[in-house]
Amino acid sequence: MADSPEKGGLIRRIWTWFWTPAAMLSTGFLLIAGFLAGILFWGGFHWTLELTNTEEFCVSCHTMETNLGEYRETVHYNNHSGVRAICSDCHVPDEWNHKIKAKIMAVKDVYHELAGTISTPEKYEDHRLSMASAVWKKMKASDSRECRNCHNFDYMDFTIQETRAASEHQRAIDNDMTCIDCHQGIAHSLPPGYLEKYQDVTEALNAQSVPKAHQQAAADGADIRSFLTTRTD
Repeated sequence: MADSPEKGGLIRRIWTWFWTPAAMLSTGFLLIAGFLAGILFWGGFHWTLELTNTEEFCVSCHTMETNLGEYRETVHYNNHSGVRAICSDCHVPDEWNHKIKAKIMAVKDVYHELAGTISTPEKYEDHRLSMASAVWKKMKASDSRECRNCHNFDYMDFTIQETRAASEHQRAIDNDMTCIDCHQGIAHSLPPGYLEKYQDVTEALNAQSVPKAHQQAAADGADIRSFLTTRTD
């Protein structure tokens, strides 16, 4: 049923009133008020964003007590240098676009908290491997981006590292490896079968990159069969 003329006219008048400049207010006042409102909005938004990055906020849900206990037993919590990495340092990117994406994706954590998905130690252990693999996938795909906010091969002095650490870091550089390839359990306990699961994550990510390579080869006029043979060799 079509809207009545009276209803259409009312909506049109409200719309026109909303966008019509106020006769009693100067353009300068409106600009200044809008500018101040923008500052308050941005400041409030940024404050809220930073609040959700604090350790207190991250562990405010009771389901995070297991994570917190494990993290407090690691070198990221107590160490000889006195530098402490909190939850957001590892799980929230610094870059704005990646940070906002991570915040949006984190909404699912609220749902699982309300649904009680990992509300007991037994449930937590049942989901530990799947939760860990989700983090591994993200870190593997980003080349351990959050790790590199603090750790960077370019800044490491291998001569003052322990022999084994220096050797492994050099091997990582030589083989184009990333931090999470070796440090899957750096902050939380590893579940049984984690090596097999990490291998699955790695293979799945590698498989996703193959179609892109095929497309590039086709775009360059290369023969797909020849390309596959080259890859096999």
